[in-house]
Amino acid sequence: MTGIQTGDPGLFGPSSVTWQMHGDPMMWVAGVRALYLQALHPRAVRGVMQNSDFRRDAWGRLMRTANFVGTTTYGTTEAAERAGARVRKIHTMLSATDPDTGERYGVDERDLLLWVHCAEIDSYLQVARRSGFPLTDAQADRYIGEHRVSARLVGLDPDVVPADQEEMAAYFDKVRPELAVGPEAREVDDFLLRPPTHPLLVPAREVLWRRVARLAYAALPPYAHELYGRPAPKPATVTLQLRATGTLLRCIPARLRWQLPPKHILRAMSRLGPGSRPAPYKLGR
Repeated sequence: MTGIQTGDPGLFGPSSVTWQMHGDPMMWVAGVRALYLQALHPRAVRGVMQNSDFRRDAWGRLMRTANFVGTTTYGTTEAAERAGARVRKIHTMLSATDPDTGERYGVDERDLLLWVHCAEIDSYLQVARRSGFPLTDAQADRYIGEHRVSARLVGLDPDVVPADQEEMAAYFDKVRPELAVGPEAREVDDFLLRPPTHPLLVPAREVLWRRVARLAYAALPPYAHELYGRPAPKPATVTLQLRATGTLLRCIPARLRWQLPPKHILRAMSRLGPGSRPAPYKLGR
């Protein structure tokens, strides 16, 4: 693994679970699952919907999130810290209003940031593992613990963020009474099922995107299906579907996948050397 220490490894580095896992193509399915899950917190999703035109810019939002994750995972320490500072600054300028009470609140409230963080990290971890990415329980705990770093970047105190699977499960048990499907969640759900697109691309949307959205929805926990009111296949069936999709996507050469902008992984390998290439088998070392 010569060349790994020739540059700044960033906040995580090639020895982290995050470095290896975030290069997996199933992260895109996981990202859509995270959107579904995040929308179940009325105060959190209201903050998104009242401060952006989600239906017109949902793709942009998804790509900005992917770019943030790529930068904080594979970028230099300076680039990651700069990305975090930018997110924190934006959050301080945004607020939302509860239509029932008239309460005005900031989108950077701790509980809202914590929900968004946990829904995202849980989605990445659940989809990766169920789709066949090889992680032991100890490595899954490491992954969750590593992301106290990314939680700090968005303005959270790392000490209040779950550090392992047990703490993550306890967090979701605690927050479940606050979850509900309001009009904003319905709008997110409708968009993810039927995103607006050019008429010529409708067939591709039906064949490709609908499959991703349905799989991401199916990968949600059962209580989320109950809240949305739309059934999903049995968990064992969903796991088989996730594994089949993961196997198919992982057949696409990594170098080809990583050529897509913004090429965070290729830049990291150029900075650190070819030995820094993400690969699942390196987790066993």
